[in-house]
Amino acid sequence: MKTSHVTPNLALMERLDRNEWNVHYIGTADGIEKKLIGERDDVVYHEIAWGKLRRYFSWKNFTDPFRVVKGYFQSRRILNEVQPDVLFSKGGFVSVPVVAAAKGKCPVIAHESDYTPGLANKIASRFATTVCVTFSDTVKYVPNGKGVHTGTPIRPELYHGSREKGLAFTGLSGKKPILLTVGGSLGAQAVNETLRKALPLLLPDFDIVHLCGRGKAEPELKADGYLQYEYIDREMADLFAMADIVLSRAGANAVFELLALQKPSLLVPLPLEASRGDQILNANYFERNGYAMQMAQSDLTPVTLSEALHTLYQKRDVYRKAMAGATGVDGTQPILDRILQAAGK
Repeated sequence: MKTSHVTPNLALMERLDRNEWNVHYIGTADGIEKKLIGERDDVVYHEIAWGKLRRYFSWKNFTDPFRVVKGYFQSRRILNEVQPDVLFSKGGFVSVPVVAAAKGKCPVIAHESDYTPGLANKIASRFATTVCVTFSDTVKYVPNGKGVHTGTPIRPELYHGSREKGLAFTGLSGKKPILLTVGGSLGAQAVNETLRKALPLLLPDFDIVHLCGRGKAEPELKADGYLQYEYIDREMADLFAMADIVLSRAGANAVFELLALQKPSLLVPLPLEASRGDQILNANYFERNGYAMQMAQSDLTPVTLSEALHTLYQKRDVYRKAMAGATGVDGTQPILDRILQAAGK
């Protein structure tokens, strides 16, 4: 499971009154959610089998259905033991057997991050009571009138970042504008490579903090004003606070965090050959509303990247003004309201 399915759950958990709620989490045995949530003392973590539902040929298509069926029966056993008041599903294929097993046992509130529902949430919507969506346009893609626009949960700690702490952590002076580059927990190889080739064009004008993904740092690459980190956790809010502009992929949770923090960004969505096109739709929406610039990965060169980032910085106030006028960005409370309502609290 990607962090995009986990961090919104963490944002919701932080807002629950633990005197009233006991939280159980159903996930995989070896996914990143096991590390991020399974080690928490305030959550009971349950492991199930799961399988990916693919629309293309793979030998795993012959074995994964059996894993899904196994996960379904494991989920039924867990739900019978826990007897939850409500089930919240953030999507992802591990959620499919869980949501199906919840039928007739408890209300299900699902959440779709992207502009159009993915296959897992298309299946989950059949069993869900309500499907909360991040983009207002997405409501029309949810069948049976179950869709409701809420926005997406935003991690509360991101609002409390400190520029001064960010500068102290990185050792940067703050005298030059700061570019923050993020590509998700796995990094974005095409963006990483082009950014590094563009350093001679960018470093005269920017200090650069590059979150490149686990295992993708190049320790031999050293330059004044260029810092590489494979992964950042607790200091992320401070890095956002410190950044003047951001270079990012266009996953829904990432772009809405940038919108909530009003950070001008250049979005490079995953291309169609590497995705179902959801990031392209996300980036188109943000560009259409004046919240961000976008560039196709196929157009990435050191020169085009440098030119776009310089333009973004020059027009940063225009983008900030547009983002300041956005509504329905942080969906944490609206989603919690739906959860509370479904649970009868």
